[in-house]
Amino acid sequence: MFIDFEGMNSADVYHALTQTVIPRPVAWVLSENPDGDYNLAPFSFFTPITSNPPLLMLSVGRKPTDNAFKDTRVNIEQRKDFVVHIAHRELATAMTETSRTLPHGESELARLGLELVPFEGSRLPRLKDCHVAFACELYEIKEIGAAPQSLVFGLVKGAYVSDQAIAYDDQNRLRIDAATIDPIGRLGGSEYVTFGDIVKVPRPS
Repeated sequence: MFIDFEGMNSADVYHALTQTVIPRPVAWVLSENPDGDYNLAPFSFFTPITSNPPLLMLSVGRKPTDNAFKDTRVNIEQRKDFVVHIAHRELATAMTETSRTLPHGESELARLGLELVPFEGSRLPRLKDCHVAFACELYEIKEIGAAPQSLVFGLVKGAYVSDQAIAYDDQNRLRIDAATIDPIGRLGGSEYVTFGDIVKVPRPS
């Protein structure tokens, strides 16, 4: 079957892309609200893009109710720093719940009982139960497309990795155990994927 994107509306294109570009990592982003409370939201249009400088990119759409910028985008633009978490399977339900639109002033963290802890190298805290967190600083925001989408580029200042996921290879190089991190990946609709078999394929020399 050939899916012809020309002439399709954006909702149908999104539906097709999210079911074929799979699995996608999910950025669980903590940012600071104007009142000093925190906003927490997931984004699956997310990826690392460069190592020099170390940059992550989030693609942030607009609110479906009034087409205004989402709180995550506004918070990052105004206060510059934010934290990107990688969730594991036990947090899948809580992470998905943070995509819910709440009344202004209602905290996702308090509603779900998520605990924050200080994050070395960051002004902001991190989620205690996530195995991976990136301390980020706004690098640039670009608007792209007809909607438009906000492409948020974050400069990674440092990362937290759970001690239980840290190991070293025979040459004493850092190795992070993916199975211990047990990340969830986004599929289409309401589906996620969790780790099954890990296949090792050596790269050509």
